[in-house]
Amino acid sequence: MAFDGITIANITKELQDTLTGGRISKIAQPEKDELLLTIKSSAGQFRLCISASASLPLIYLTDVNKPSPMTAPNFCMLLRKHISNGRITGITQPGLERIIRFEIEHLDELGDLRQKELIVEIMGKHSNIIFCDENQKIIDSIKHVSAQMSSVREVLPGRDYFIPDTLEKEDPLSITEAHFSDHLRKKPLPLSKALYNSFTGISPVVAEEICTLSNLPSELSPKDLSEDLMHHLYTQFSIFLDPVREGRFSPVIYFDGPEPKEFSSLELSHFSNLEAKTFPTISQVLVTYYASKNQITRIRQKSADLRHVINTALERNRKKYDLQLRQLKDTEKRDKYRIYGELINTYGYGVEEGAKSMEAFNYYTNETIQIPLKDTLSAKENAQKYFDRYNKLKRTFEALNELTRETHQEILYLESIGNALDIARQEEDLTQLKEELAQTGYIRRRSGQKKVKITSKPFHYISSDGFHMYVGKNNLQNDELTFRFANGGDWWFHSKKYPGSHVIVKTEGKELPDRTFEEAARLAAHFSKASKSDKVEIDYVQKKEVKKPGGAKPGFVVYYTNYSLLIDSDISGIQEVR
Repeated sequence: MAFDGITIANITKELQDTLTGGRISKIAQPEKDELLLTIKSSAGQFRLCISASASLPLIYLTDVNKPSPMTAPNFCMLLRKHISNGRITGITQPGLERIIRFEIEHLDELGDLRQKELIVEIMGKHSNIIFCDENQKIIDSIKHVSAQMSSVREVLPGRDYFIPDTLEKEDPLSITEAHFSDHLRKKPLPLSKALYNSFTGISPVVAEEICTLSNLPSELSPKDLSEDLMHHLYTQFSIFLDPVREGRFSPVIYFDGPEPKEFSSLELSHFSNLEAKTFPTISQVLVTYYASKNQITRIRQKSADLRHVINTALERNRKKYDLQLRQLKDTEKRDKYRIYGELINTYGYGVEEGAKSMEAFNYYTNETIQIPLKDTLSAKENAQKYFDRYNKLKRTFEALNELTRETHQEILYLESIGNALDIARQEEDLTQLKEELAQTGYIRRRSGQKKVKITSKPFHYISSDGFHMYVGKNNLQNDELTFRFANGGDWWFHSKKYPGSHVIVKTEGKELPDRTFEEAARLAAHFSKASKSDKVEIDYVQKKEVKKPGGAKPGFVVYYTNYSLLIDSDISGIQEVR
């Protein structure tokens, strides 16, 4: 979710509560488009990070200090000259614009009190940090924008500062119902798109939420709304924005498993299917969200090569499997040739020389059938020809049966590696996957490369009844959990028919409650290839019933007696030990 006006309002309120009245003790510029201000106030010392990065503009309070360049950039030196030890007298947001103004008073070289403004614009690639005097003249900015770069507004020393035109968008906090209706009906767009195109600070996610609260399809045209429906929409629109007007925010991140999907300053009902985690401040939301996102992005980038290896091998094996199945289907007529040979030997004594077929009673089906014959061969030779065909197809069937089974197991193994890549959270998890692929011959070790030290550990959860549950992140961990960590009386869970993690529940000699069985099954469903299904069938059995065939690949097991249950994959209520 991009920074919208509501998030900026939340940050502004947080900064007002913590920084107003504080003095700027340090000013650093760790990156070319980033400032780090240290501010001392009556509430303590705070660090404010402001980034005007085109790819990820941010503003938030942090505990982390960043190293600065040996020589401070010019913009940093200018700020130190003017507002070092300056006092923050006000922090405001104009309307719901993605802009925060810091009003700062300081003493000039003559000891006179002066007013300055540091204006932070969080506007995607157009983000900037602009330093102005009391007359709204630009003293300097962290990014210079010339007329050649923008026909809308120059951001250069000496120019007047003004907020760029927002494409005739209205302030959602002050708009009347009549103006709301007229403005919305002018937009020949679907309802949700019309909302975020009509009002400042409203993002697509917020527009979708307003449609959900109003129980109106987001693709509906505003022109098709009756007066009553438009009144209802405006009422829900106003109610949703009331907390913003009153400064009441509920910072939250919505997670889909370990992955953060969205963050918001207000609760969003249309994400009720995701796990919601609330935070005391929006700064903590931003730090957590982007740290998690960056980690997941980094893991995906680092796993790209492994995915390519797996996907290439999968494609090759699936093509081979399809070909083998087609060839196997061709062997289904082998018994027909055997029966033809037997019937010719039984009834062929009366067949005339040069006959092209014969009629015989099939004593297997109690039916009369027509058997094709080669007219240049005798009955005995025709029978032998059919027996030869039968034996050839029989040998082909037996060989293909084994090859098909091996190819299918190879596909399941490769899919299990793909599932392990999907659930990997840390670089250590990828290290262990590389080791597994090296052991199974899918990737080569570099010459002289030693086996790496494995530090990745299984996921660890505690059931509502206090039982410890462990989930393998990959096949090596699955084997470790099942055959070296678990005791015979512990319980073992795995998704039926789908690749997935082994789940072990340590019983400590106690009987498991039904709730723990269900929670362990949910873990097995969640960490399987079928995790997106509404219901997943899970096999579970005591660990002593699980065996590993000799020579089998990592993670492959067999069991001949088990229980099964159907369960969803929602693990949001299960406590994870980190």
